[in-house]
Amino acid sequence: NKQMKNAFKQIMLAVSLSLAGMASVQAVGDPGTTSPPPLAKDAAASPTAATQGAAKKARPIKAVIIVMFAPEAEPFIKPLALNQTMQVPGLAQGTREVEFEPRMLCNKDDVCLVQVGMGHANAAASVMALTLDPQFDLTRSYFLIAGVAGIDPAQGTIGTATWARYLVDFGIAHEIDAREMPKGWKNGYFGIFTKGPSVKPKLDYRTEVAQLDEALLQKALALSKNAKLEDSDKAAAYRKRYKELAARAKPSVIQCDTLGGDTWWHGHHLGSHARNWTELLSDGKATYCTTQQEDNATYNALQRAAKAGKVDLKRLAVLRTGINFDRPHPGQSAYDSLKTDGGGFLISTRNLYHTGGLVLDDIVKHWDQWRDSVPTP
Repeated sequence: NKQMKNAFKQIMLAVSLSLAGMASVQAVGDPGTTSPPPLAKDAAASPTAATQGAAKKARPIKAVIIVMFAPEAEPFIKPLALNQTMQVPGLAQGTREVEFEPRMLCNKDDVCLVQVGMGHANAAASVMALTLDPQFDLTRSYFLIAGVAGIDPAQGTIGTATWARYLVDFGIAHEIDAREMPKGWKNGYFGIFTKGPSVKPKLDYRTEVAQLDEALLQKALALSKNAKLEDSDKAAAYRKRYKELAARAKPSVIQCDTLGGDTWWHGHHLGSHARNWTELLSDGKATYCTTQQEDNATYNALQRAAKAGKVDLKRLAVLRTGINFDRPHPGQSAYDSLKTDGGGFLISTRNLYHTGGLVLDDIVKHWDQWRDSVPTP
């Protein structure tokens, strides 16, 4: 009968999903980048990997670099000699075009790098998979999110490195098409269960705003404030088209806050909303600076792992470098700005290492000071 057929379909779907979850993934690398060689097929993740890891003593890890895609990983791999491959079942498997092994790269100093995939869902799932893997002892690990982002020209420029104090989610909101919004509204976005854009929501999701540890933030700033950042002639020429002093300046290391949402938005109107939203949700304490997709999701996964005793949430630092401006320069449309190559790709990815590498180096060299807590700046 019809009920039996539906039940049979549900059973077969569950079986197919289980089998798909057990399947290994072949690494093919990322186009245009230099990625680590793929694992051999006989070394691919298997259903017994976690069991085998549990039988061994968990490896203590000093620091984990969290990147989203291969170009963010590349600047760290050779300088840190990340030549040890650790299989981690449950990590992101890439995009439809580019698949990669669910693995983490480590070195002899117990510093590791993991590629979690792009977007909220990939980041949260991958980070949770890592923290639950019995191969690793992450209870004293420092976590460095290192990724590129769009940047507000009022705060920084292409190539600038930013350390965040606040992480604000940009996606949890009501939305009414601007053509149908009430008169007097500047845009159609407003907080869940509120009556308008100027009313702060109750933050019922408990993932909307996060404040990072101040001691670690100040230490990271102190160690990296004089970082030698790269620039390019193309980026230098492009930034001159903006009026803002911060946009026209050379890349530097600054402190400002980051906004996360899966939509790649662009333009003055949404940029203005980003500033206001950040200020509203943080009670005026945060300054919007960069826009990215993953950081609130990564934080939330680590927060739950911390509640399970797997990690120390105070050991998370968030570094984002400006790969492009989040809005156009005078005389340019939002669409043209979004599609323009302003020369920021290479310098923004390389400046992740130039900035974050200084912190990682200090952690390794002075682990006796970092092991139990963050040293004073």
